[in-house]
Amino acid sequence: MNNSNTYDVAIAGGGLAGLALSIQLARAGYAVVLFEKERYPFHKVCGEYISLESWNFLEELGLPLSDWGLPVIRRVLVSAPNGEYIEHELPLGGFGISRYKIDAELAGIARSSGVTAQEGVKVTDISFDRSAAHIHTASDIYHAKVACVTAGKRSNLDIKWRRPFTLRRSDKLNNYIGVKYHIQTDLPSDLIALHNFRDGYCGISRIEDGRYCLCYMTTAANLQMNGSSIPEMEKNILYQNPFLSAIFSSSVKLFDQPLTISQISFERRQRVEDHMLFIGDAAGMIPPLSGNGMSMALHGSKIAFRSIDAFLKGHIARHEMEQEYEDQWNRQFGRRIWTGRQLQRWFGDEKRTNLLLHSLKPFPKLISFLIRQTHGQPF
Repeated sequence: MNNSNTYDVAIAGGGLAGLALSIQLARAGYAVVLFEKERYPFHKVCGEYISLESWNFLEELGLPLSDWGLPVIRRVLVSAPNGEYIEHELPLGGFGISRYKIDAELAGIARSSGVTAQEGVKVTDISFDRSAAHIHTASDIYHAKVACVTAGKRSNLDIKWRRPFTLRRSDKLNNYIGVKYHIQTDLPSDLIALHNFRDGYCGISRIEDGRYCLCYMTTAANLQMNGSSIPEMEKNILYQNPFLSAIFSSSVKLFDQPLTISQISFERRQRVEDHMLFIGDAAGMIPPLSGNGMSMALHGSKIAFRSIDAFLKGHIARHEMEQEYEDQWNRQFGRRIWTGRQLQRWFGDEKRTNLLLHSLKPFPKLISFLIRQTHGQPF
């Protein structure tokens, strides 16, 4: 397929999952179009820590990670709202890099690999009939044998299609907000910290150029209780954790205003709907304690590629492609997400968090076990 607006695969969303998938498909000889509503490079709300399970895969895609001198992260510190904390080695470790950098670099690789990258173009709808997907934008319609959605945490498409997680009543699972800063601060470069506060978590780790990513999630109720003011919420709630109080007080914020996102949902989602494959955050938001959402998005793209490739080669039927992707996704991530959800039940509550960290501290082998349950292996 490649007649005007006709492709083998169309991808709605140009984040890590979409870009990685597009590169794999283009290198396999398929005609691929990718839509991204923003223009690279741009910042987005994200923790910006990637488990080393993804290192080899990213270098295979063409990122010269070894040449960039990125901070390698070997330790994790988790604190409770009252300041109780545990610090432990990460069995595999990770590295820090901003989405501003990695997304733009992958977009360049995608273009050079032959992907038709439509930047500044929002997909308004996708329909499917007669074994083809029809991708609608404000100005045109594209056609593809396979359509994939990698549009992130909560997109206009999710709302338009009335996906079930967008219809549920607001509660602690489906009404989070995310806030992100880049900061200058004096913290160990090999440490990622997860500081808990009432109904929320704040992750801090080093990225490129000596900067640090500070990104937190909390309930919309916390923001509403503070007059919808982010500074007031930080002062009244986040600062109750002594680690966060010290970091916010001594750091220099490098953004004029924080990046924010609202209505984040951790509700379960379908990986396949109406013959579309959902990948990355579109397939289901990863609880913060499930390991690493960026690595899961990248690994998810590899799983999707294998199923799509087999279908386009005629080795399997469409329904087999969809079922294979669903099965492989569950096999890789089901246990990680389940474990993360169980841990999140403890860390989402102030008293439980204090108690859990106090109880875990004397048992380093148990801590190592829990970390391994929430992280994957190189792929």
